[in-house]
Amino acid sequence: MNHSMDETNSVVGKGEYSPDSSTVLPEYGQHMAHHRPWSTRIADSFKRDPNAHASPKHTVGADGRVFDLEGAAANTANSPLQRSLKGRHLQMIAIGGSIGTGLFVGSGGALASGGPASVVIAFILIGIMLYCTVHALGEMAVLFPVAGSFSAYSTRFLDPAWGFAMGWNYAMQWLVVLPLEIVAATLTITYWTHGSINNNAWVAIFLFIIILINLFGVKGYGEAEFVFAVIKVVAIIGFIILGIIIDVGGRDDTGYIGGRLYSNPGAFHNGFKGLCSVFVTAAFAFSGTELVGLAAAETANPRKSLPTAIKQVFWRIALFYIVALTLVGLLVPYDDDRLINGDPSNPDAVTKTSPFVIAIVDAGITGLPSVFNAVIMIAVLSVGNSSIYGSSRTLAALAEQHQAPKILGYIDRKGRPIVAIGVASAFGFLAFFAGSTWQAEAFNWMLALSGLSSIFTWGSICLAHIRFRQGWKKQGHSLDELAFRGQPGIIGSWLGFVMNALVLVTQFWTGAWPIEYGKLGSAGQVENFFMYYLAVPVVIVFYVAHKVWYKTPFVRSHNMDLHTGIRDLNLAELIAEERIERASWPTWKRVCVSPREPTYI
Repeated sequence: MNHSMDETNSVVGKGEYSPDSSTVLPEYGQHMAHHRPWSTRIADSFKRDPNAHASPKHTVGADGRVFDLEGAAANTANSPLQRSLKGRHLQMIAIGGSIGTGLFVGSGGALASGGPASVVIAFILIGIMLYCTVHALGEMAVLFPVAGSFSAYSTRFLDPAWGFAMGWNYAMQWLVVLPLEIVAATLTITYWTHGSINNNAWVAIFLFIIILINLFGVKGYGEAEFVFAVIKVVAIIGFIILGIIIDVGGRDDTGYIGGRLYSNPGAFHNGFKGLCSVFVTAAFAFSGTELVGLAAAETANPRKSLPTAIKQVFWRIALFYIVALTLVGLLVPYDDDRLINGDPSNPDAVTKTSPFVIAIVDAGITGLPSVFNAVIMIAVLSVGNSSIYGSSRTLAALAEQHQAPKILGYIDRKGRPIVAIGVASAFGFLAFFAGSTWQAEAFNWMLALSGLSSIFTWGSICLAHIRFRQGWKKQGHSLDELAFRGQPGIIGSWLGFVMNALVLVTQFWTGAWPIEYGKLGSAGQVENFFMYYLAVPVVIVFYVAHKVWYKTPFVRSHNMDLHTGIRDLNLAELIAEERIERASWPTWKRVCVSPREPTYI
């Protein structure tokens, strides 16, 4: 009997049933681990996940030209993209995620055009507008954390054609920002190399790093942005402390400076037109703050993490933009030749036009300019990293709604929209113009394409929130049912929308009749106008084309879809959780936060 049993054991393989080997078998409902080579696992991770889409599939009308509004809302409701972002990721993305050349370098041109007071006023006004916009976005994103956030809200609450235009507008903005930021990083390198190494070599290195980070999926993006944001935040806080010391006379060779530069050469330059010319620079510097809303679809707990991150935006605006640029205006005169002569096509442009570096150099502090230039390089890499994330997620969501080529909706087994990431990465190869004679022309037109994109995005967010609130009230809901309520409320959204419209008007004026426009000639004026206003006709073409083809109606309040994709919220349970959480707060926090202001509302 034993001999027979031994023969049986020799026949059955490991993992098959036998009285002696049954202990190694998995229990019912479990799977045995299959040990595959690492190369096979990597290759398989890029295969398409048949059950994953940026947004679930839907059916259009029988004639193929009827836009299914209800289907589009359902598509973006349950995104199977990886929900790997944590609260700390979202908070650092909100605080310092997109701080880049707009603040560190672009502020130099703004200072030269409008003077220090114009810079502070413009950044305060754009900051107020953005504060209202982000709170409006947060209110909708907590309730509907959907894929393709901005275009999805425009499609659902405004007009599907406008949602289509806003989706492509936002995607194109980030597609062209990637090569722009990579080139800015290579120009920063010339501070140390002095042009001894071809810029295209650095383009290849930076492009490889950015693409590699995004191949790790949303978790790779979140971790990288967390590290980059910490570095930028520490650098700006350090500059603020240093700037205060320099301004009050902390260095013997400079003495007390105070507000001397507001008298000579002056607080304003080029009058009211100079102030208006700064608005677009300020908008470009703030662009990317809305990424917290786009990241809501890939956040583990958006209901809890997103409101906290939204509230951090105030400190980002007040501390890292207003305070830092106020100090820059106190330390660097607007008529400094290094600002006026800054030319983006010049390999030494970044070090010449960054007012932060100029302030440190003028203080006579050796070594620190190199440190800050390294921070600028990290900042532009961070924005380049965000550009692939923002454009790829928007393209994937558009594809699943039949508003972009279907292949862009390909999502692999690691939850990455890998084809969309590939397309976004391919645009980065345009950065190789950095080593060519076409560099200035190519990148000026790419910048023109993305210059006003953020204004359209922010204005659409505010208008979508206004329409959402109207539909919410029309269909019998109260504000107490909202899981998070934006602090500025509906008044803030109206203020944000009007201010965005005013920026478009002022940009039209400064684009058609720029400062000293008489010296440009008629051909120069036309080129200058399209350089500033190219995004407007592009958006109009997208909107009209979709509107004519699908004949989409405007969304009415009474039939607005307010249920698809909404997160189930038990407010009584939330209040109970809040009371328990408040009990563990330190005294200072209980004093600062009003007991009538719930944590989630």
